[in-house]
Amino acid sequence: MAFSRALVPAASAGGDALTAAMVGIGMNFAVSGTRQPNIGLTGGAPNISGAPNIEDTLLFASIEGLEREKPDLRVLAILATWFGVHATWVNADRLTRLAGMNTSPRVRAFWSALASWQEQEKDRRFARLARLYAGPRQDLLETGTEFQIKRYGEDPRFAGSAIRVAANVLRDRTTDVLPPAALARRHPTYRWRVVIGPSYRADMWAVLEDDTTLSAAALARKTYGSFATAWRVRRDFGLLTKLPD
Repeated sequence: MAFSRALVPAASAGGDALTAAMVGIGMNFAVSGTRQPNIGLTGGAPNISGAPNIEDTLLFASIEGLEREKPDLRVLAILATWFGVHATWVNADRLTRLAGMNTSPRVRAFWSALASWQEQEKDRRFARLARLYAGPRQDLLETGTEFQIKRYGEDPRFAGSAIRVAANVLRDRTTDVLPPAALARRHPTYRWRVVIGPSYRADMWAVLEDDTTLSAAALARKTYGSFATAWRVRRDFGLLTKLPD
């Protein structure tokens, strides 16, 4: 059978599973995170020793925060703070693919805005994501945005971007998320992204470290990567694991 590359999880996550996954990538909600097997994102999403997929969790969190009858400001605030702290280790290509497949103008505008912020911070990896939304500026809140901006100004993270957010709407406290060193100790994929860089290769290395029996095809599907990259990672992993102590 020909290899078919997976691009998105087979099913989305919400409710308690999503909250646990958000905790699993370092967002400080008052629940236990997905550090145990079989907890977290379901429906085929990668789960490495209980560690949730980072980009899946980010996208599902933005949908949860934006697509309710009223925006979930707590979720969106922590999500924006997390992105500001950890964007360096996000797989920008994967996040761009995921957000690009979403049909919600609000979700696309939100990620375009966060990407523009990081692009201004000199991270050019997010340039394509920043261009994802080209429509009129969206207001995060359905009412009161103009008044709040006149009174408090715009949130500098979203200023001039695809979405308008008043400065007093989304709190930005770094204590709401784990710092990089702490998350690297908890989340094996994040740790390998720190070592190798935010790439499919890093994710594959983390998966192989957990399960050395995976074929190249299975490894690629678990990490949404290509077969060629998975084959090379298995080769390189095998070389290193045969090295003497």
